[in-house]
Amino acid sequence: MAKLKRKDYEEELEKLQVELNVMARWLQHTGKRIVVLFEGRDTAGKGGAISAIADCLSPRQCHVIALSKPTEREAGQWYFQRYVPHLPSAGEISLFDRSWYNRAGVEKVMGFATAAQVAAFLKQAPVFERQLVDDGILLFKYWLAVDQDKQEERFAERLLDPVKRWKLSPIDVKAREKYADYGRARDAMFRATHHRWAPWHVVDFNDQKRGRLNLIRHLLDQLPDCAVPEPQIQFPPLKGKPGKERYAGPVKPIKGRY
Repeated sequence: MAKLKRKDYEEELEKLQVELNVMARWLQHTGKRIVVLFEGRDTAGKGGAISAIADCLSPRQCHVIALSKPTEREAGQWYFQRYVPHLPSAGEISLFDRSWYNRAGVEKVMGFATAAQVAAFLKQAPVFERQLVDDGILLFKYWLAVDQDKQEERFAERLLDPVKRWKLSPIDVKAREKYADYGRARDAMFRATHHRWAPWHVVDFNDQKRGRLNLIRHLLDQLPDCAVPEPQIQFPPLKGKPGKERYAGPVKPIKGRY
């Protein structure tokens, strides 16, 4: 399949982002709550997919959650506890850049969790998610798939690009040797946690632009008719000439270099 041209991608993305705003108004109107989990291999494109959704929505309504390594206190809590405060309230959407499924993926493969902890997680996760769904949360779980050759290209790009180098970590270097192990962990996770009330959806992200479009299209297609009346806002003409910024105190604008 030919690579999607940037112009075509941007045109399609704009159409989808208009629909996302319709969805956001529907959430506010109905008080519904949405949780979207973005899982997948390193470099798959989770951050870019999340940005494509969040950048066109109000940050007061759309929340991006990307938790760091658990603190010592969090490590002593019930495993799901640190994620619960980030669940949405009425009319909100929460986008998890990795989620509680860390335990079934990186923690399992890299030895950060014991076999007993992983087994307990795989047993508890469907129960936890069933409770979320029974309470009315619309839960969507996406796995972003990428082949190893493409993953290697993206790792190399991050290494050479000083703007993207922050995305690399020692864990990423070790993970390169465990591509097959991650695949086996993923399959075990799917077998234990793919249920009618919370199914997994796999999206091909070897082409990230196509992947973003397909993921957003799929997400929107899972929702009911989101059309609600759009509030009409009127802008009457100003009563005088437009004002200019003026500063009477000691603070002045910086002298721009560009």
